[in-house]
Amino acid sequence: MGMIKNVLAIIGLVTLLGTGYGYAKVAPKLSQMDPGYMPMYMDFANRLLETLDPGVAMTWAVPVENPDLTPNDIKESLKSLASAKNFLFVGEAAFYKQVEAVTGQPYRHVEFLSFCDARVGKMMADYQDAYTAFMPCRIALVRDKQGKLWLYSMNLDMMIHGGKELPPELRKEALRIRNVIKELMTQAAKGEF
Repeated sequence: MGMIKNVLAIIGLVTLLGTGYGYAKVAPKLSQMDPGYMPMYMDFANRLLETLDPGVAMTWAVPVENPDLTPNDIKESLKSLASAKNFLFVGEAAFYKQVEAVTGQPYRHVEFLSFCDARVGKMMADYQDAYTAFMPCRIALVRDKQGKLWLYSMNLDMMIHGGKELPPELRKEALRIRNVIKELMTQAAKGEF
């Protein structure tokens, strides 16, 4: 019995020392993280565990509720709303047309619309070259396999809150862009202009 107590005591001590060492190594890094990192990672983890799909966990999805809205209606809505928010529409790629050209078969509507705020894009590129991979901001217009239209975009929270805190002005502008994208999606999904 005494030997079991000693083994358990040693395991407890090693665990305590390991936890203390881990905390001493991690705590200074965590203190440099954006204040919103914990809720952002918790939301990501919950979505990942719920869906078991990292693509779903990293994106926003907004259903188009009105079945009378066409893809063209949604595109025009997005462009109009973006213009009203000084968010430049910079291009579109009709992916479904490319698939049809390559396969010779009809394909459901999948299209990518790109938007940009060049001033904020410059701030991001000046801060970190890797942030150019997030530019321009894209919204995908997708007809799912059941025929329902959806809007998808990358969840920018990971870029904004997932690491060290951004400089104040860049953080403010990145949050504004994030909010604009979400507004475009929710409003366009209703057919607003």
